[in-house]
Amino acid sequence: MRWLFVVLALLPASVWAAEPVDLALVLVTDVSRSIDDSEFDLEKQGYATAFTDREVLAAIKGGAIGAIAVNYVEFASAYEVKTVVDWMVIRDETSARAFVDKLLVAPRSYYGRTAISAGIEMAMRNLANSGFEAQRRVIDVCGDGTNNNGRDVAEARDEAVEAGITINGLAIINEHPVSWTFAHVQPPGGLANYYRENVAGGIGNFVLEVHEFRAFGTAMTRKLINEIADLGGAWRAGEAVLPGRGAPRRF
Repeated sequence: MRWLFVVLALLPASVWAAEPVDLALVLVTDVSRSIDDSEFDLEKQGYATAFTDREVLAAIKGGAIGAIAVNYVEFASAYEVKTVVDWMVIRDETSARAFVDKLLVAPRSYYGRTAISAGIEMAMRNLANSGFEAQRRVIDVCGDGTNNNGRDVAEARDEAVEAGITINGLAIINEHPVSWTFAHVQPPGGLANYYRENVAGGIGNFVLEVHEFRAFGTAMTRKLINEIADLGGAWRAGEAVLPGRGAPRRF
């Protein structure tokens, strides 16, 4: 029997049964130069608020398995993308707080241009190598501008959708941009519409828009509840945010 243990020890990790979770979620966050440090801090505090919210935790516990796996990525330019918090399982208040604590102490990674496509590509790699057996796989992109660096973002989005991944968006609207960032943060038709047409995709995808960074936590809380509960774009309040229909939900 000793030989059996030796053989098992040499088997690749992919042979072993993956840990089941209801959802594998990658948070892809824009840290490009159009986002200042105070706004970045509000983003992180917003994540902390959302992941420790009672309704979010209830949605996690209410899943078939009662657990989700979360991964946090920051991006700026095509060469500035990093997994800041590796995969962690959240199933209760303690594990949620552990994830939040790691996120809050991590320093900001970059200040470059904006390659949303690079963030999506990193998220796809992380999902492919997660080690989890997820009922659903979602990439959650948050940012305040268009893709102005790296490959075409719609191409990266389409690859993710072909792989069975859903991408949702949270567009942070800059109401007072400086002149050199105007076209970047306020594209024709609006940033939320840009996200709907170029970033979001897959089954039940949706886009939210936030009109101030202080509302980020509220929007992210509702977004997480929607994603974790797999509401397919419909809010519990009865409102629908479906791709290509009407205006995105505003905060």
